[in-house]
Amino acid sequence: MNNRIPVILVTALLSVQVRADAEWQFIDAQIATHHDQTGVLVLNRGEQALLTRAWLADHATKTIDIQYFIWSTDNIGVLASATLLRAADRGVKVRVIVDDLLIDAPDKALLALSKHPNFDIRIYNPRQSVGVTTAKRAANIATDFRGVNQRMHNKTFIVDGKIAITGGRNMADEYFDFNHEYNFRDRDALLTGLVVPQLTSSFEKFWDSPLTVPVESLYDGIGLLKKNVKVDAAEIQSVYQELRRYAADPNNFAPEIRDTIASIPAAFPQLAQDINWTQVEFVSDLPGKNESHFSLQGGGVSTAALAKVMNEAQRDVVIQSPYLVLSEPALALFKSLHSRGVRIRICTNSLASTDNLQAFSGYRNQRKKLLEMGIEIFEYRPDPAIEKQVMSRYTKLHREVPIFAIHAKTLVVDNQTVFIGTYNLDPRSENLNTEGGVIIRDSHVADEVRSAILTDMQAENSWNAAVDNPDKQAKLFKRSKVRFWQLLPIKPLL
Repeated sequence: MNNRIPVILVTALLSVQVRADAEWQFIDAQIATHHDQTGVLVLNRGEQALLTRAWLADHATKTIDIQYFIWSTDNIGVLASATLLRAADRGVKVRVIVDDLLIDAPDKALLALSKHPNFDIRIYNPRQSVGVTTAKRAANIATDFRGVNQRMHNKTFIVDGKIAITGGRNMADEYFDFNHEYNFRDRDALLTGLVVPQLTSSFEKFWDSPLTVPVESLYDGIGLLKKNVKVDAAEIQSVYQELRRYAADPNNFAPEIRDTIASIPAAFPQLAQDINWTQVEFVSDLPGKNESHFSLQGGGVSTAALAKVMNEAQRDVVIQSPYLVLSEPALALFKSLHSRGVRIRICTNSLASTDNLQAFSGYRNQRKKLLEMGIEIFEYRPDPAIEKQVMSRYTKLHREVPIFAIHAKTLVVDNQTVFIGTYNLDPRSENLNTEGGVIIRDSHVADEVRSAILTDMQAENSWNAAVDNPDKQAKLFKRSKVRFWQLLPIKPLL
């Protein structure tokens, strides 16, 4: 819990008696009025996305269902855990699914939370981290390489079965603009109304899948293949008390956000006034992604759905993706679009801004080919001018400004249709990771999102890959490392 960043927004209502009746009555009335539509609000700013989650968590009355690929033990992760514990304490049923690959929570903390009568945690595809010994991890990699690489990349946050959030953000500092060294330009969609049961249905499929394993059963082993971890009543209470203490510690508050904290109870009703009511479809892969058990190929529901949306394009496709590594089927699709006169523009990370050199190596190997195809590519600067607008606390920073990088996964077709979700333009999202997101059929939302991406493509925010030679802006050591990765045959894993 080092690097104490002012991210107490998640747990700001510690001293406020939650009185959600009026707010939920307002939401219920809106849903009833628009019974055949979905309300959508695009969350472009990290603090806005955090505020919305804070309001929802502290006003939940029945259930909170959450899926995340990453849940860090930094300030955001710890404070989010404290928020959910507080909800469970007041009787809300909390269910959490986290992918196994990058989880770093202490074993006893996971067990303690799962022992709460209203708090259930399950781990997706636990082959490398939770409850897994070193010997078992090595055996898994050797005997089922594809299985180890098949991850749950979905991100959903559903409250009382009425309101949900999906998009690119994981539960960690850098996804909400509160990391002092590196932050992401990301995007979520806040949803209410007709589409929310679709998200709930997808969550239930993951919850009930054999790939999704209760935490308690992962620590009941013996020997070299499975950890044996236990917590007694005193240890459970110690974990709970530490979470509550950390969340209540005034040292975690920064002066510049105290006014924001005080205004949180009014934040969501104000946001709700800006919701667009329209037609929305939620698409999600099934647990396990596809029927392939040995090959790293196979596609999935999300891949097919996005290919269908792109094939609808008549004039214009605008994309934002942190990674740009096109498979042969994806290349064929882009060629087909370009051949019939569709303009394709993509905003992705530069070598200077990316945090994933392996993925960038795949892009670098095919960048020239993509440009020759007629695709317009704009590589994000690590210090874009837009950072000053997106990060409301930018002027408060007294140290070096953090690197800013693309993490949003967004597609806009003909300024009419928008996809906001978890799908990266790479083989891993296409074939291995389960992905999800919303397809929004609304010109107003499309225009809003398209304008934001085109702003990110402007010269003060991105380099034009066709003319600017962005790689020269990265440090020599980083350029050398990416050249090494370019030599390796790892494209299917990117």
